[in-house]
Amino acid sequence: MSSYQTINPANNKLIKSWPGHNPQQVEQALDTAAKLYKSDWCKGDIQPRLQVLKKLAEIIDSRVDELAKIASVEMGKLIGQSRGEVQLCAQIARYYAENAERFLQPTRYPTELGEAWVENHPIGVLMAVEPWNFPYYQLMRVLAPNLAAGNPVLAKHASIVPHCASIFEQLVREAGAPEGAWTNMFISNDQVADLIADDRIQGAALTGSEKAGSIVASQAAKYLKKSTLELGGNDVFVVLDDCDLDEAVKQGAQARLNNAGQVCTAAKRFIVQQKVADRFLEKFTAAFKAVKIGDPLDESTTLGPLSSEGARDSLVKQVKAAVENGATLHYGGNAVEGDGCFYQPTILTDIARSNPAYFEEFFGPVAQVYVVKDDDEVVELANDSHYGLGGSVFTTDIERGKKLASRIETGMVYINSLTDTAAELPFGGVKRSGYGRELSDLGIKEFVNQKLVVVAKS
Repeated sequence: MSSYQTINPANNKLIKSWPGHNPQQVEQALDTAAKLYKSDWCKGDIQPRLQVLKKLAEIIDSRVDELAKIASVEMGKLIGQSRGEVQLCAQIARYYAENAERFLQPTRYPTELGEAWVENHPIGVLMAVEPWNFPYYQLMRVLAPNLAAGNPVLAKHASIVPHCASIFEQLVREAGAPEGAWTNMFISNDQVADLIADDRIQGAALTGSEKAGSIVASQAAKYLKKSTLELGGNDVFVVLDDCDLDEAVKQGAQARLNNAGQVCTAAKRFIVQQKVADRFLEKFTAAFKAVKIGDPLDESTTLGPLSSEGARDSLVKQVKAAVENGATLHYGGNAVEGDGCFYQPTILTDIARSNPAYFEEFFGPVAQVYVVKDDDEVVELANDSHYGLGGSVFTTDIERGKKLASRIETGMVYINSLTDTAAELPFGGVKRSGYGRELSDLGIKEFVNQKLVVVAKS
């Protein structure tokens, strides 16, 4: 039985099983990609590659509803959020179609040795391992910059989103990319490890859990290959005593419940200053109570299911353990009975540092609320984390917000907004949230050979 299955998490019905790739198919895919890397397609003029990205953006824009429905049925995302994700993918493809050539231009370096510059060249075939929570966007973040740069990609997607994985490959092919530019692989973790060990693979990109990141990074390091990791997060949502409280509550609820809380950059730890803590908690609880749980294809639903039974069951255990270790269950705290993988929006308070929940990432609609005295305590609590991905600060005093943002140890901080993403902005974190950046000009430079060329003074 294949481990790649489409199961609708809104009703737990199996829609389709997908056969895995056998060793011969894996070898064939790698051989095709490796040959493509040596060809003019990867090493020559960038324009044909950029035309593929431009066409890809047009195709995606013309099929938003169809692609959105596939994602919503397969992993439970609200249909409106799925549409937004699909549109973002078109924007990323278009962004690199329009900007990659400029990003990859040589950079001159003044030197007494003569004339010097750095060129940007592709490095070879990459192995990408991607998660289910944004089943198209995660793929596009790897594809767009690397297609532009000339690196072919073999992609292992999460086993619960095979339909998204296969349709994405079809879209890339339809846009005119040659065979080998992007290959979807239904393979096991052992097969991924074997591929990373192969001399024809030159880098590995992973978005996923801390555990998966550690395994892939170890294997890449063992074979001296470059890797980038975008892992978990335990992002703070800071509510300062001078903020617009209603706006903070509205964005805070969205920041925690978007995609049923299954977002690495979701707000997970709400750090609220004492003066406004009671009012914030009261309004925040009301926002959670107002949620409508249901079918993600219904436009009126505001909270869909978790992606799988496994995801729901681990959240049930986590919340139970948090309460057993002294946390107060302020609101919610149970799986929803009946069909599907639904979990109530939940608020935990009174979490001591000795509680395992203090350091854990809750990948679901569970908010932790902490109360602090002043800005220094905000920073202390924010930085007391194994993770360092994103974060938000809400305040009407922008200078105060900027000072706090500079002190928070994360890869991204948004002032007066939930943590967001855009093609033109770098995405990534520090600590156990990983290393490297995706998107923007930084993303395209992760897997290129920044080659120095010097013409000596005559």
